[in-house]
Amino acid sequence: MLEVRNLTVRYGSSTIVNDVSFDVARGEWLMLVGPNGAGKSTIVNAISKGIPYTGTVLFEGKDISVYKPIELARRIGVLAQGQRVGYSFTVGEVVRLGRYAHKKGFFSSGCDDDTSVRRALEITGLTEIENQSLLTLSGGELQRTFLAQVFAQNPQLLILDEPTNHLDLVYQKQVFELICNWVKEPNRAVISVVHDLDLAKCYGSQSLLLDRGRIVDLGKTEAVLSQDNLKKVYSMDVYGWMRERLARWSD
Repeated sequence: MLEVRNLTVRYGSSTIVNDVSFDVARGEWLMLVGPNGAGKSTIVNAISKGIPYTGTVLFEGKDISVYKPIELARRIGVLAQGQRVGYSFTVGEVVRLGRYAHKKGFFSSGCDDDTSVRRALEITGLTEIENQSLLTLSGGELQRTFLAQVFAQNPQLLILDEPTNHLDLVYQKQVFELICNWVKEPNRAVISVVHDLDLAKCYGSQSLLLDRGRIVDLGKTEAVLSQDNLKKVYSMDVYGWMRERLARWSD
């Protein structure tokens, strides 16, 4: 579905992402992992055409640079981290904005829009608060609202930058379970930036481990997040630290 070749991002004289290449196939959930400054968010910003880059990004064999913005929005959905709002739109109004790319005219609306919005509200558990203002929502409800907006958009590829950042554990689980069920549908794939290695191991079918803008390893999550790889990247015994933390929860 997605092919990234020799992706490089520079800011002035600094190279943030250096010659990164990877593929994402249908049905896969690719986790971008690595320490702060590894280039994870920069990669997803480049793929979603948020920043300039060199190299090639192909979606279904076609360079994303030749897609019109509305064409790309029908195919790729992006959920950025730390959504903040200062407006009193309702949950339903925000979710309906996800259908904008599919409208034939500015004021047009159809059954497909209604069905997609209703389905997005249902699967994210937001139907009962559809008419509630965003300004009254908890952090988890707000994140689920923007996730529902992306679901209503009905893309083929979902790009997530720290989708559960600053959320309580219960909301982390809710959001990742929703995405896990979403990607099981035909002709879908997900790319996520995550800091939490537990979540990466639990949900990622593939992982891309980065350090200082370069690829350390790429492949099946279990193989990529090996003890040796993580120790090399994080300069600590991540496996030992995880086991020590888990032991504190045992009876």
